[in-house]
Amino acid sequence: MSITPSSNSASNPPRTGGRLRNEDAHHSVLEATAALLVENGYGALTIEGVAKRANVAKSTVYRWWKSKPALVMDAYAHETAARVPEPDTGTLTGDLTAFVTDLYRIGGDPVRAKALTGLMAEAQLDPAFAEPFRAWVATRRDVVATLLTRAVTREELPAGTDLDHAVDLVFGPFWYRLLVAHAPLDPADAEAHVATVLHGLAGRG
Repeated sequence: MSITPSSNSASNPPRTGGRLRNEDAHHSVLEATAALLVENGYGALTIEGVAKRANVAKSTVYRWWKSKPALVMDAYAHETAARVPEPDTGTLTGDLTAFVTDLYRIGGDPVRAKALTGLMAEAQLDPAFAEPFRAWVATRRDVVATLLTRAVTREELPAGTDLDHAVDLVFGPFWYRLLVAHAPLDPADAEAHVATVLHGLAGRG
């Protein structure tokens, strides 16, 4: 997640659609939102602050996002997709190990960890935020579901595997350790954790 601030001053007035291509303005707003999220948290983030950081008019932000929750989760999803491509190593073990290794790296990045735990907390407290947060979570689950579906096709997993539950097994240790902090999220543990999950799934049919 990029956290590099964008400058703004009286000599550099907010950009509008006529002065900046739409795709550039869109990207600037997402980058600004991601930066402010990790710097100050969800609660302190405002549309006005995002517009100032992105150097765009506030109306530009509202033209694409009707609410702060929708903007925040779009920005987080944008950063996640850009940073974490879907693995395709040719085997389920390789795919899941690559995915979980990257996932666990969040544990060694206090800024990302704080942002993600803060988003999870807000989703429990704010019904308006819960919907876009769950929609983002669903996109991450879809990635793992795709890896598992490919494995069923390659007959690495039984055809009757409960894929929804299998996805839960992959993400469970990550969220539990991130939120409870009873044990570290160590990328070095990813291979062993994946092996445990796959050992259990191999006997399901």
